[in-house]
Amino acid sequence: MTTISNDQIGSFIGRASMQGDTGVRKAGGGASSSSWYEAMSRAWGQTLDQQATKITNLSDVIGQGGDQPSNVVQLTAESLRMQFLSNNASTSQNSVGQALETLGRKQ
Repeated sequence: MTTISNDQIGSFIGRASMQGDTGVRKAGGGASSSSWYEAMSRAWGQTLDQQATKITNLSDVIGQGGDQPSNVVQLTAESLRMQFLSNNASTSQNSVGQALETLGRKQ
């Protein structure tokens, strides 16, 4: 089973916070053009892109004759990691979206 380290989680959160503000209103009362929800989505996208690149690279190695069992197992593990990340990205976005919708209805 693949585990996600605290460093990877910290990196993900750092990317999300660097790509957009926290949705806090700016001086003058106007909302910012980029929300933390968008930043989270971009961070998930970048994380999934990086994982897809790993899978593509391993697939290329195997396609060019490097079909040793260790490469095949590594490709399988990275593919399962992609599935895990993709499922978590979807779940987190749906959960946050529903929470924001609920919050919007209460205001």
